[in-house]
Amino acid sequence: MNKLILTTAALALTAGAAFADTVRLGTEGAYPPYNFLNDAGEVDGFERELGDELCSRAGVECTWVTNDWDSIIPNLTSGNYDAIIAGMSITDEREELVDFTQGYTRPSPSAYAGMSKDIDVKSAVIAAQASTIQSAHVASTGATLVEFPTPDETVAAVKSGEVDAVLSDKDFLVPIVAETDLMFLEEVRLGGGIGMAFRESDDELRGKFDAAIASMKEDGTLNALLDKWEIEGKF
Repeated sequence: MNKLILTTAALALTAGAAFADTVRLGTEGAYPPYNFLNDAGEVDGFERELGDELCSRAGVECTWVTNDWDSIIPNLTSGNYDAIIAGMSITDEREELVDFTQGYTRPSPSAYAGMSKDIDVKSAVIAAQASTIQSAHVASTGATLVEFPTPDETVAAVKSGEVDAVLSDKDFLVPIVAETDLMFLEEVRLGGGIGMAFRESDDELRGKFDAAIASMKEDGTLNALLDKWEIEGKF
């Protein structure tokens, strides 16, 4: 058992040390406009463009890896990829497990959406994606929380009548509300903005990407990307 633990730790350290060759960026691939898979099955969206530009500025080659949201941090810490860039809000709880760059968005609104304006979100049955700041918020309000593995399933639960409303990033819900009978109910601001997450042992690699984010803020290219993908949280 001790040998296995030591071997796993050594692999994680080796993965971190190898970043000069190829940096593997982990994302969910299921959360537009931040990240999604296009018709060719490739990672696309705001974070694909952002990540590619950050890799260029950091002077590293990058590849993209998709991973289910509920295991995205464990698979980072175990060495399956080198960074997370997946619409992940910076929170104190996550900071205990990983180290974040500075935010590449400011805190942007989350929103409740349902099929009726008469829903009391503090006492209703609310859907949220598991292990998100939205699910933690719902649990703190006294409402009944129903968690789902993916954001699409939270919306489907509202449409089917399984739950009364969904709480998610407003940027994700805007096109859905525009195209369906869902309507916005109210907004809340949660978390400390969205950043990239790294293993705590990878300070040098995190520093390269942190500097790249800072340079994109300074020259205006980050705000231009946020505008292009219609994401709130400009600097």
